[in-house]
Amino acid sequence: MAVRTLLQAIHDALAEEMRSDERVMVLGEDVGRAGGVFRITEGLQEEFGPYRVLDTPLAESLIVGSAIGLSVNGMRPVAEIQFADFIPPAFDQIVSEAARFHYRSKGAWSVPLTIRVPYGAVHGGALYHSQSNEAYFCQVPGLKVVAPTFPADAKGMLKSAIRDPNPVLFYEHKRTYRLLKQEVPEEEYTLPLGRAKVHRRGEDITVCSYGLMLQYVLEAAERLSGEHGVQTEVVEPLTLYPLDRETILESARKTGKFLVVVEANITGSVAAEIAATVAQGAFEWLDAPVMRLGTPDVPAAAFARPLMDRLIPDRTRVEEAMLELARY
Repeated sequence: MAVRTLLQAIHDALAEEMRSDERVMVLGEDVGRAGGVFRITEGLQEEFGPYRVLDTPLAESLIVGSAIGLSVNGMRPVAEIQFADFIPPAFDQIVSEAARFHYRSKGAWSVPLTIRVPYGAVHGGALYHSQSNEAYFCQVPGLKVVAPTFPADAKGMLKSAIRDPNPVLFYEHKRTYRLLKQEVPEEEYTLPLGRAKVHRRGEDITVCSYGLMLQYVLEAAERLSGEHGVQTEVVEPLTLYPLDRETILESARKTGKFLVVVEANITGSVAAEIAATVAQGAFEWLDAPVMRLGTPDVPAAAFARPLMDRLIPDRTRVEEAMLELARY
């Protein structure tokens, strides 16, 4: 197997799906000749032409609205929103149209649409290039919201998203695009949506996380094991909506101590739903309060690096929270 970055794995999934199904197409701002703002679609327009790799105006509502129209007329579009911060203009198209099409037509119409959404804080990103707004869409029946962290999972799940008969929002953490590498199968494979993954087995505490925070959690779990003898079970939801509640609850009942770590503003976040799920479904097994770690409820990431570092959980705070839970 070849070692691929997250960015390369997503590119490969797109290319392979476009080669195997001529209905698959890509549209978005600068996805054609420029290859996308992160270069994920680089080379696709040369291979598949300008009608299947379509540059659009800078208008997110138009991108998603056009993709909905294409999808109900036989295509399988993959729409790219350059940064999660810019998805609000397309909110009405996603929530009021794409999510409800199948329901309101009594199953007569489907919307096989995938929307790729780079998210997460980056230094200097500030007001418009650093948001983690996945929770906006995690209370909308009719949508699936997935956020795999590692390359092999992302490739298999993006293929499944493209083949899904109804809309999927595919969140990709920007700082992990080139940070995370692993061996990725070169043969054809898909991974199911809606199932969580246990990355690390442990008996003392459970930590649930995704994106860059998951990488911090895995690093901290190794240190806590070596330095404190704390064995951490690490669970990644992979699909944020609908959640794989059984896998999460099974781990919480096993260890009795549960922490969820996210990068988003903590109130109303995916962490809130996971914590409520554990509090209700595993209460009698718990030996400590369910804990959450995320970003304080501030309007946006700061431009100043010291202030942003103070806001977004870092390796130290993730490890401190895990140790606090273990010692409770």
